[in-house]
Amino acid sequence: MNWTKQATIKGEQYTYLDLLTVASTYNKELARYPFSIRILLESLARHKEMEALEELIDYDAKNPQGVIPFRPSRVILQDFTGVPAVVDLAAMRDAVVKLGGKAEYINPEIPVTLVVDHSVQVDCAGTKESLSYNTEKEFERNQERYQFLKWAQQAFDNFDVVPPETGIIHQVNLEFLSDVVLKQTKDGENWLLPDSLEGTDSHTTMINGLGVLGWGVGGIEAEAAILGEASFFPTPEVIGVELTGALAPAATATDLALHLTQLLRNEKVVGKFVEFFGEGYQKLSLSDRATIANMAPEYGATCGYCPIDQETLNYLLVTGRTPEQVELVEIYAKENHLFYDGQETPEYTRVIQLDLAEIKSSLAGPKRPQDRIPLDQVAESFATSLTNPSGPQGFGLSDEEINKSAPVANKGETIHTGDLALAAITSCTNTSNPSVMVAAGLLAKKALEKGLQVPSTIKTSLAPGSKIVKAYLEKGNLLEPLAKLGFDIVGYGCTTCIGNSGPLAEEVEQTIKENDLVVSAVLSGNRNFEGRIHPLIKANYLASPPLVIAYALAGTVTKDLTTEPIAENADGPVYLQDLWPTKEEIAAYIDEHLDPEDYQAAYKDVYQSNERWNQIQTSEGATYEWDEASTYIANPPFFDTLSRTLDATPSLSGLKVLAKFGDSVTTDHISPAGNIALNTPAGQYLKNRGLAYKDFNSFGSRRGHHEVMMRGTFGNIRIQNQLTPDVTGGYTRSALTGEEMSIYDAAMQYQENGISSVILTGKDYGMGSSRDWAAKGTSLLGVKAVIAESYERIHRSNLVMMGIVPLEYLEGETAETLGLDGTETFSIDMPAEPKINQLVTVTAEKETPITFQAKLRFDSKADIEYWENQGILQLVIRKKMNEETN
Repeated sequence: MNWTKQATIKGEQYTYLDLLTVASTYNKELARYPFSIRILLESLARHKEMEALEELIDYDAKNPQGVIPFRPSRVILQDFTGVPAVVDLAAMRDAVVKLGGKAEYINPEIPVTLVVDHSVQVDCAGTKESLSYNTEKEFERNQERYQFLKWAQQAFDNFDVVPPETGIIHQVNLEFLSDVVLKQTKDGENWLLPDSLEGTDSHTTMINGLGVLGWGVGGIEAEAAILGEASFFPTPEVIGVELTGALAPAATATDLALHLTQLLRNEKVVGKFVEFFGEGYQKLSLSDRATIANMAPEYGATCGYCPIDQETLNYLLVTGRTPEQVELVEIYAKENHLFYDGQETPEYTRVIQLDLAEIKSSLAGPKRPQDRIPLDQVAESFATSLTNPSGPQGFGLSDEEINKSAPVANKGETIHTGDLALAAITSCTNTSNPSVMVAAGLLAKKALEKGLQVPSTIKTSLAPGSKIVKAYLEKGNLLEPLAKLGFDIVGYGCTTCIGNSGPLAEEVEQTIKENDLVVSAVLSGNRNFEGRIHPLIKANYLASPPLVIAYALAGTVTKDLTTEPIAENADGPVYLQDLWPTKEEIAAYIDEHLDPEDYQAAYKDVYQSNERWNQIQTSEGATYEWDEASTYIANPPFFDTLSRTLDATPSLSGLKVLAKFGDSVTTDHISPAGNIALNTPAGQYLKNRGLAYKDFNSFGSRRGHHEVMMRGTFGNIRIQNQLTPDVTGGYTRSALTGEEMSIYDAAMQYQENGISSVILTGKDYGMGSSRDWAAKGTSLLGVKAVIAESYERIHRSNLVMMGIVPLEYLEGETAETLGLDGTETFSIDMPAEPKINQLVTVTAEKETPITFQAKLRFDSKADIEYWENQGILQLVIRKKMNEETN
């Protein structure tokens, strides 16, 4: 069946898969499909996935059916999640060689780009030397990891590394890596196809702002995609979000993103596609669209898709893409009905309407991004949270604990409850958007003109997501006022947003610790889960960059910035409205100082421009030379017992409860990314390997070493195991001895006695980052099953792909309603030939056994294959061996 058409662009002839012809073949109207579904249809037709195509072509928006095998056009990795993915690829090469194959059997089949952005920490802030100091420390700490990546760069085909000091993966992807429409040579023909991708970071969704369909996956799933395997997911509902009106003068894209995060969380869009449209959508700048697309993991959607339109083409030109590429995008998108002109509205599962004029200045916190607070209610909300029960919106303080204060040695200042300890302009979510970055710079300039300063007890930092931010702020003389308020550039990477905030001033940390103060942070990031930003800062608020500056000047979240002065100067009180720049000021600045040539200069020779990176020496060859002394890179044990034929699946009986959790356990809780404390299993392991505490670095940087990571699993200082209600952190009670101990030690005790374990948990288990170690670490601790009330999409997939069985309580049932307290011994009656979403019987043994049914969250036939192979990577190795030897 020929569904192709030809297009001639600038004298070149191209072939493309014509969606109108596909739809006509099945007597369907193409206009009825959401744009995101059209991209999936194109992929299925081009890859000749006929069974899935015939299901999707009958797409019923109200009741979608079937499972989609998705093959992205490319994969992007960041170094925290990318390093362990590449470690697995290296280990898979070893496994293949051990089984008698060639190392080259394991090689990327589609383009892969790894951006090093997660390793820089804010060790130094508030000085002009911050950037050079932090960069030097980054290379010093991460030499072993970077040597490994340099090896991968030469060992694998289709694999590029964007070195440190370039920017944040999603911003680099938006500004440089994505062409929106790709050119590909196949069987002697030049093909055009939509760019699509998967990335090992949940905020990969940012690229949907550019009209590119993509989302975050765990490293395990990305490895499979890299090696030519499809990702499987249920055909999604597509929720249309119709935007009307326009943003008010004081409202920012950040405010819109926080509003949508709260709205769409409440609308329960978890696991669904969201697609934006309407006359308000067409008024949004592409940077604003990228901001709301970036936050899709926070509102729970697989993606927040923004169809290609004229604004997409304008952005491509502004960011230095060639006119030829922009013309190609325009012609292809229009010819193939992927261009949004506002004339048609597809059929959506349901439509949510939002008038942009309703958006008001807001923050979100103190512990979750979906907990939006209008600016005029922040002080009141913080006061309420202090005495609210301990949980997502409360700290559980008694009345006498509320109004604490303590002097800070050598600073001449006093810290009170609610005072800021940290203010950070950070994260691709916001630093990719010139409007909010310029607003922050203009506000800083006005504050300096009025003689305002930031209290010395606050750690301040600016971490742009790419070098283009420095270029336009510097051209318009806004970098200097930011620096004079302490917001010097500290690095081009994720920094504070992912917990790489570095230490506070020693005397500040000491004051907070000794007095157990509830202090705050305000950052322009996308996540503020407990224990993520800084271990000593309990109240963390997300805000736009200009509001970060405003709160830093105010020094506290206990002020109502809409009515109270931010500060006093010689002339009297200074209010927020005295500093806030107008939309016209911001627009004029952007028009004058943003230049396509600056974008081209920022990304010129991007792969070779970092001299420190170029000088790193590494081994060569098809397989990696593992260094037994390394505490950063190690050969994981996942394939130690792998055979070419299927092994028997494990028995799921006699399972002890390793931990029992409540709702909203995030992947940060399961696998922390921040600092490694000395008196923890991971800290003790590193100490015993001869490392000084100052050299421990972070969990995020050590994701290439399974011994460290498995010891950190369930080790977040804020995680609450209900088996040990009187202590927070990674503790449990041993079912064998009754002793309270670390979860890691209990897991090892169980394994030494031939016992496997199970996790009991509540709603939204595994929400947050797409980190694969949350599943890998769980597997290495001997967990064979998780029983939850509900799962976040990526983590459920990761569990299955590590051979762990995800079970879900039936509607209306929970551990509590069933009488499960975690002291039981579990047996799960797994069928010999499991089926998708089958009900299975679970027995919990104690004095009176409890028997109940749970849904088996195998959501596709592929999930069943992963279970039979005890993991997707084992499946891939077996397939590669069979393909090459048959």
